[in-house]
Amino acid sequence: MAVCMIFDAPGGTKSQYEQVRSEVDPGDIPPPGALYHVAGPTETGWCVVEVWDSRKALESFATEVLPPALERAGLTGQPRIFEIDTQLQL
Repeated sequence: MAVCMIFDAPGGTKSQYEQVRSEVDPGDIPPPGALYHVAGPTETGWCVVEVWDSRKALESFATEVLPPALERAGLTGQPRIFEIDTQLQL
């Protein structure tokens, strides 16, 4: 089952987002299991919405790949992360 992740980073900036994105998606090649990615500024920071083909793929990315990239970009605060089980419809 596909899963949607909403990552809200209060205080996050476009430059921090671009730094993380360049590390986790080098050459704009999405990580295994990533189906959809969109991001943009909010009133309080930066928000990323992704759809993954499985919870296992998302958890692997979120625990192994993403944390070091966030730390290097200086995003050490407490982002709000929401996960939604969904049915993928194209």
